[in-house]
Amino acid sequence: MATPMTSHYDGRMPVTLDLSDEVLARLQREADRGGLSLDAVVTELASALPTTPGTKEPRQLGFVALGASSDGRSAADADEVLAEGFGQD
Repeated sequence: MATPMTSHYDGRMPVTLDLSDEVLARLQREADRGGLSLDAVVTELASALPTTPGTKEPRQLGFVALGASSDGRSAADADEVLAEGFGQD
């Protein structure tokens, strides 16, 4: 009776990176700050890169929608707001 083939590949691969001391220190500080491993920090940073080379995928901007408009206007009204003289004081 043949033994069924099984795979033990979990989708991860060990990699060696040649980083400057400064870059490594920045990564380590970020890992320490978030209670993460260096692997997790690098994975998080890499996941923000486009998945297909040469394409421009929409970026997720962390600061978007942090504020709220108090006058009920939105970005769709930007041309009108600028025409009214916003920022020209």
